[in-house]
Amino acid sequence: METWVAEGAQRIADRAGDELERFVAVSSPSGDIAGADEAIAVAISLAPEDARVERAACSSADHADDLILTLSGSGRGRIMLLGHVDTVHSHDDHRALERDGDRLVGSGAVDMKGGDVLALGVLRELARRTEDFAEIALLLVCDEEWRAGDFVHTARFAGWDACLCFEGGELTAEGDEAVVVRRKAAGTLRVLAHGRSAHSGSAPDAGANALLALASAAQAVAARHDPGGPAHLTAVPTVVQSGEAFNVVPAAGELLCDLRADDLETFDTVLAGLPAAVDGVRLEGDLLRRWPGMDSGARTATLLDAASGRLGRPIVGVARGGASDASYMAPVIEITIDGLGPCGGGAHTPGEFVHEVSLRSRAEVALAIVDAVLS
Repeated sequence: METWVAEGAQRIADRAGDELERFVAVSSPSGDIAGADEAIAVAISLAPEDARVERAACSSADHADDLILTLSGSGRGRIMLLGHVDTVHSHDDHRALERDGDRLVGSGAVDMKGGDVLALGVLRELARRTEDFAEIALLLVCDEEWRAGDFVHTARFAGWDACLCFEGGELTAEGDEAVVVRRKAAGTLRVLAHGRSAHSGSAPDAGANALLALASAAQAVAARHDPGGPAHLTAVPTVVQSGEAFNVVPAAGELLCDLRADDLETFDTVLAGLPAAVDGVRLEGDLLRRWPGMDSGARTATLLDAASGRLGRPIVGVARGGASDASYMAPVIEITIDGLGPCGGGAHTPGEFVHEVSLRSRAEVALAIVDAVLS
């Protein structure tokens, strides 16, 4: 293993457990401005002294401003580090960090405050070698978990040499270090039903039942589910709401469906396949969010080989289904690599955790890749 990688990873790991405890102690559900500001204050306190601090408008309205920490150097090359501080855990469900054997358990530990800790550690290590780059930026956003619109930072970092995103890490089935180079596109399909109310006991046939119409719509979406097909589409109805009283034909309702595929265009075929009306109920479909996919496997293969040599063990590019901010950067930054955070599990659940030992091993992976980019 290269000396800079080994020594830097040790320094990061020596601090990472305590830093993760500080981050996870902050409850920061997406949309909560006070929680996001507190988490960002923690990040700023862990940044290198020479980092320039900037708060930039978030992609989502009514959210705290995002954080950009920037290091300037005298060399060439620009690397963007990427993470988010928001979690899906509400304040009532928040769990501070606890130790359970090798596991560090707490809300947002792996998704993705553990990754934020490693990204900040990488930034501190890069502050030691400013002669090797022109600019390094760490972007921490406040809305990744629930964003519906576009990513506002894409144009600012377009054309940079690399985007390294610190979502949770993983190992291959053979035990090799894995990083994410391919992700599916993700979409949230909403179907609104506009029916007609009536008394369900005395005049049920006078109504137009929105709930039944949404059930038909859900079946139409589910019929498109084809994970083994050419677009690897998964189409899963997930939430339905309709009706206000047990004895009234529901006049309105809403259905939400989670869509994943290789490309965004596939979602349009699902939307086009919805019925316009069912038994007098008008159905109105739209896509609440459209997250692009990413596929940087071919473009990153040579770099990962070089990084593997610096690490002294293989780094393998893999695919992952979940959405990530890295997907927005991949079309404008050729070298986009995700999944650089620590290994763990239970994301979005009360038992979310990080394997403590991986704080060092994944720091090694990140630094080896950074070193390969700078070279």
